[in-house]
Amino acid sequence: MAEISLRAATEKDAERILEIYAPYIIKTAITFEYDVPTVDEFRSRIKKTLEKYPYIVACEGEKIVGYAYASPFKGRAAYDHSAELSIYVEENEHKKGTDYTEIHGFYKYHP
Repeated sequence: MAEISLRAATEKDAERILEIYAPYIIKTAITFEYDVPTVDEFRSRIKKTLEKYPYIVACEGEKIVGYAYASPFKGRAAYDHSAELSIYVEENEHKKGTDYTEIHGFYKYHP
């Protein structure tokens, strides 16, 4: 497995992150989305997430090969301190350990 580094995502990463996300929309049902969002819409999602939650990218060298972010678990006050973790990796990164690195790194990561 190549060396994977983690860093905070920025709005500038939206285009690359969307390239990773789009196949999940097109080829699976796991995103619950039917249409691939625009880069501007995705940039807005990243910005909104970063207002409250961490959003990280996994890089192999300079190339983003995966990403992870937290989001609200439920819209009820009792869940205010709970979050859902979403992890996506580039199609050819499956079974290379990138997701494992993101999961374990996410909990240790403090931007």
